Amino acid sequence: MALTLWIAVGGAMGATLRHFMNMFIGRIAGDGFPWHTMLINISGSFVMGLLVSLMALRWNVSNEMRAFLTTGILGGYTTFSAFSLDFALLVERKAYLLAGAYALGSVVLSLVAIFAGLALAKAFA
Repeated sequence: MALTLWIAVGGAMGATLRHFMNMFIGRIAGDGFPWHTMLINISGSFVMGLLVSLMALRWNVSNEMRAFLTTGILGGYTTFSAFSLDFALLVERKAYLLAGAYALGSVVLSLVAIFAGLALAKAFA
């Protein structure tokens, strides 16, 4: 039960952080392209790679802390459903080129980011 509570608290924190990042990025970048979701998912992937590697190589953390940080905070922060909705809205607007760029950019850059986080953490290990 304690593990579930840690995940729930982390999820609430991550979702709240995502909300504030959505507003902040939206003010800067506008609403013509879903930069907010894309940047959140890329940054979350980077932090996931960094944290997982550091927890494996350097930090001695409990299972509760691992779940709190990864499943909780980062699970609440990143969002595949919002990515899917943003893609669908671009397609409905017939912005096919933007939709394709968004899908490809989100996936490729998120994968690059997780490997960058893993590599950065290994460099410090």
